[in-house]
Amino acid sequence: MEARAILRYARITPTKARRVMNLIRGKKAGEALLTLKYMPHKGARIIEKVLRSALANAEQKNPRLDIDNLKIVKACVDQGPMMKRIEHRAMGRANIIKKKTSHITIYVGIEEN
Repeated sequence: MEARAILRYARITPTKARRVMNLIRGKKAGEALLTLKYMPHKGARIIEKVLRSALANAEQKNPRLDIDNLKIVKACVDQGPMMKRIEHRAMGRANIIKKKTSHITIYVGIEEN
């Protein structure tokens, strides 16, 4: 049995979110939450919320489920749409600022022994 949580249009670049996601992929859910809690990255706060949502979804599907046995089965960060903004420069020139977004997906499931 698997449960998932998806956060779309998160205001963080995919590379910064993947840096955090690679550290928790394949871990037990409790261990991953503990790891994320003490990370100094902005992506850790965002991914922690998505992981808690996935755990709540799993508990909603099956109330008798023991959350301690859940494991992160699949976790991915995909690029979302870019917001393009203009930054004014000297002599009438302009630069384009690309504000990147991410789609974060986490699947949790029962650990197979």
